[in-house]
Amino acid sequence: MSKLTGKVAVITGGSTGMGLATAKLFVAEGARVVITGRSQTSLDSAVAEIGPGVEAVQGDIAKLEDLDRLSVHVAKTYGRVDIVFANAGGGTFGPIGAVTEADFDRTVDTNLKGTFFTVQKLLPLIADGGSIILNSSIAGAKGLPDFSVYSATKAALRSFARTWTTDLKSRRIRVNALAPGQIDTDIMRTAGLTQEQVDGFIAQVVPQIPLGRMGRSDEIAKVALFLGADDSSYVTGVELTVDGGWIQV
Repeated sequence: MSKLTGKVAVITGGSTGMGLATAKLFVAEGARVVITGRSQTSLDSAVAEIGPGVEAVQGDIAKLEDLDRLSVHVAKTYGRVDIVFANAGGGTFGPIGAVTEADFDRTVDTNLKGTFFTVQKLLPLIADGGSIILNSSIAGAKGLPDFSVYSATKAALRSFARTWTTDLKSRRIRVNALAPGQIDTDIMRTAGLTQEQVDGFIAQVVPQIPLGRMGRSDEIAKVALFLGADDSSYVTGVELTVDGGWIQV
């Protein structure tokens, strides 16, 4: 039997990158998956790529009305959620002296506020014994230049995994953070860095990674599957780092 047969999963930011790879794997493992994203075009493309077993609800996790609409849809369609992968995130990078209030608000609203209220709005639907997975980052534990606001929001997600584990213990809902390292996605480009800046960062970072390469989105998806499935039934409150050893040695 597949690992997620009969399960219902919600994956925010599920139309690209790590979210898309996870949605593909969850469907392949038998789950019914709801993905969200801001771009309807990207969502339509993801649904076409994945095929049966997935549906999309357009919305921005930084907007509570969009999260309300997601919750209502899931409640009407499925009546429950077994796995929430709060994957959506992003932000604007820059040195402390150059960060504007708009940059700050955009990053905090998405990564911190958006993740918090994603879980809060879906919480009444999460089945007892369910799994919440927060996509944090090794940036939350490492002092990377230009990452101050982004890193702070990701460190907060690690804190959420601890506090929500105790908040939800009576319902046996497991809450874990998944902390990717340098994964081959477009996040830095979509955050406003130039291709030259991205290439420079990668050239500096990759030699520091013991496995000698960037990670792939499907490698994150496999860890999300572990945290969402019964394989991790005695794992909660942790941050599982998936970084090729970058910050471990």
